[in-house]
Amino acid sequence: MSTSLLLACILAALLLQLGIGIGVGLRRPGSKSLATEPLADGVAAHFESHGAWAGLREFRVADRVFEDPARSQCSFNLKPVDGAALAPFAPGQYLTLALKLAGASANDAVRTLLRCYSISAAPSAAGFRITVKRAARPPGNPNLPPGLASALLLDRIGIGDTLDVKAPAGLFTLDPDAALGSVFVAGGIGIAPMMCMIEAALGVPSPPRALHLYYGVANAADHAFKDRLGALAAAHKSFRQTVAYAAPRAADKIGVDFDHAGFIDITLLRATLPAGRHRFYVCGPPGMMASLVPALRDWGVDKDDIRTESFGPSARGVAVPVAARASVSFEVRFGIAARTIAWDGRDANLLDFADRHGVALGSGCRTGACGACATRLVSGTVAYARTPDHAVAVGMCLPCVAVPLSDLRLEG
Repeated sequence: MSTSLLLACILAALLLQLGIGIGVGLRRPGSKSLATEPLADGVAAHFESHGAWAGLREFRVADRVFEDPARSQCSFNLKPVDGAALAPFAPGQYLTLALKLAGASANDAVRTLLRCYSISAAPSAAGFRITVKRAARPPGNPNLPPGLASALLLDRIGIGDTLDVKAPAGLFTLDPDAALGSVFVAGGIGIAPMMCMIEAALGVPSPPRALHLYYGVANAADHAFKDRLGALAAAHKSFRQTVAYAAPRAADKIGVDFDHAGFIDITLLRATLPAGRHRFYVCGPPGMMASLVPALRDWGVDKDDIRTESFGPSARGVAVPVAARASVSFEVRFGIAARTIAWDGRDANLLDFADRHGVALGSGCRTGACGACATRLVSGTVAYARTPDHAVAVGMCLPCVAVPLSDLRLEG
């Protein structure tokens, strides 16, 4: 199936949902929705009826390619072992991988790591491409080294190996309405979902929407997809890119390798974007997100025209209600560890609290989007700083974005 046909299917599905009165919401952590929450269920039901799957499905690594000279970002092309066609997905979504990590010794149990990686190629019925960047161990938290998963993929998973994968999910997605120009702002590995959106948008027959990519990296060493993006820009007049190097090397040539020395900021956008209304898609590290998103609002960009996605430590920095973080102690009982621990408000959420005390709860996105950490709430009350993107079933809670409002008993 062609990219154009796949994207047309997506557009038709969304229009159908609108036509029968199901609200459409395109919200991921920190992003802004166009309408109401029920879209997620409607789109999920449509995709499931067209070949998506429940639970885990086995995929084989058909190819793997390093995308940057530093070999820190690797794309994995995944094909379903069962050979069945894949459902169309919304450009910008991610896959959740269940990675098996062997213990340090033969007596140690195999540990399962759930990790979410953005799909970095336009929808295809044949397979997915994800792009993974090697992550460093976060300072000050020895119980949560996210580098384990990326190191496993980059160092030990090769062509022919198989991975267990959940169906595409996530609401940081490309708006199917091409009336507005799209501005993609990516920092580092934030380029992955943008690649998917850009390739999908450029695969639609004319008239194409105007696309502008702002892509910030340190220098040429970690400039991913350089040749691919250059080819797309050369082939499509509707697509322009502006590359910013924060720390260019002597060999990096402005006007050849990059266009702007420094960081992507509102000054750069205001100086280079054409006048008019645009829809912004922003994905990058904490510093970029914290400075650029408020600056866009101050510039006058409507909140509904800003879609955001965070990754890495920024995805864990969820603000919690002041009352819930006050210096009050609650007893939290973790059934999985048969331990009761006092909550004192020091942690941003229950998952961080469990990590700090060595209680192993399953997790994936750590932003309330994938539902991998869903845990039965036997007793007690929790609060969320914002409504999670994953629908929380009655009697369950999402520790990655929840804080206690009373003593708790968790099955996990």
